Amino acid sequence: MRAVVQRVSRASVSVDGEIVGAIRNGLLVLLGVRSTDDRESADYLADKIVNLRIFEDADGRMNKSLLESNGELLVVSQFTLYGDARKGRRPSFIDAAPPERANELYEHFVSKCKKLVETVKTGRFQAMMDVELVNNGPVTILLDSEKQI
Repeated sequence: MRAVVQRVSRASVSVDGEIVGAIRNGLLVLLGVRSTDDRESADYLADKIVNLRIFEDADGRMNKSLLESNGELLVVSQFTLYGDARKGRRPSFIDAAPPERANELYEHFVSKCKKLVETVKTGRFQAMMDVELVNNGPVTILLDSEKQI
């Protein structure tokens, strides 16, 4: 799994002009599922994200996690994170998981996060979504469950 994690002061996701998920201070996670991913990948990434120390402490240092800062989480599926544009001009998405498998692991990831974080909002799987955010910092971290070393 791949995740683009952005620390935000606010973020929302809309489908057909209707807001389906919105948060205040916390993390926006754009989540891509690879064809070889499994529940272990989702569990690893969920735990990594909610414990990532990218929130400021009393001294202004990035030293607190989402859990420690009582932040909110917005998770949006994004298969294009597995787009490969090394050849030609049109990305290939061959490494992205098929929709049924991707949705299963996306839902598992969200379920895991809901056990750890009080407020978890989502987009709508396979929908055309508009994502709005105010990146705080800016802080953006790229994570990949394949790179657990």
